[in-house]
Amino acid sequence: MTGLDDFGAGDDHRSALSALLTAYAEEAGLTPAGSKRTRGLLRASLVSRLLAEAAWRRFPEHAGVTLPNPVFVTGLPRTGTTALHRMLAADPAHQGPELWLTEVPQPRPPRETWPDDPIFVTLREAYRSAGLDGVHHMGPEQVEECWRLLCQSMTSVSFECTAHIPSYSRWLSEIDWTPAYRRHRRNLQLIGLNDPGRRWVLKNPSHLFALDALLSVYPDATIIQTHRDPRTAIASVCSLNTRASAGWSTVFEGAVAGRAQLELWSRGLRRFRAERARHDPGRFIDVRYEDFVASPQRTVESIYDRLGVRLTGPARAAMASFQEQTMRGTAKPAHTYQLSDFGLTPGDVDRAFA
Repeated sequence: MTGLDDFGAGDDHRSALSALLTAYAEEAGLTPAGSKRTRGLLRASLVSRLLAEAAWRRFPEHAGVTLPNPVFVTGLPRTGTTALHRMLAADPAHQGPELWLTEVPQPRPPRETWPDDPIFVTLREAYRSAGLDGVHHMGPEQVEECWRLLCQSMTSVSFECTAHIPSYSRWLSEIDWTPAYRRHRRNLQLIGLNDPGRRWVLKNPSHLFALDALLSVYPDATIIQTHRDPRTAIASVCSLNTRASAGWSTVFEGAVAGRAQLELWSRGLRRFRAERARHDPGRFIDVRYEDFVASPQRTVESIYDRLGVRLTGPARAAMASFQEQTMRGTAKPAHTYQLSDFGLTPGDVDRAFA
């Protein structure tokens, strides 16, 4: 597909890929459609890795790009991380990883050229047909989660969010994510090559699983943790992930998916709490979902106060524009769910997160 064959030094991604393939073959119960989609996901990660390696050789100056004081938004899925991330990234002084550039890593081209880029156009059409409106809007021009950069190392809980692969889950929980975050950083240096000086704002619930590794690679990072009732968050993430993977598996549905997602995210939050306790409390900012929904602007102002930076007029205007666009898109198809749809009770969630 790419005409490339250099996946980079080391073989960390090969052991991860081996663990993934074994789990998919022996545990996932993939349907023909699921097998096709899974192959596509894995192939896309390998293609991104090849493209990153080629771009690093083409633009060796990326290695000199600094990433001062990045901000990472994390928390359980469905706790407001996406809206908060996109609002912070609207500040002209900030930058986030646009979806298409996480799939096709390269120095960010001038935005006015994107509609004429055949790769951008192809991805735009693909995401228009993704079928997740009302659950999670995705477009190639949007800043998005940075898990696709971790997928270049095959090190991501995203694989577990759409398939029943418990052996990979166990394998992933025991490895050191630091090499994956080093690659993550090099990708940001590449993507931001043409935008020096703009602070990176990133978001990914899976950062819960590797805080120590993240901070070893980004020692001056600030971490924003979002908080919401786990009962609501788990019901919502189960609905999102089973809808995203509908028809892919004879196993990953109902109670099996519910138990897997409850175990995954409760384990991630427990690990994050334990690792957070070892770091400077001043590095962390807590945001309650209810506070953010009630007053997004006030929440952002408090974050800027904690960061010690001024919320400028252009930033306020850009954030207000983002909010207006978001409100215009609130008329969405109905999306209803409850814990019992996934074999879970409120007591199950309370015990898992105790």
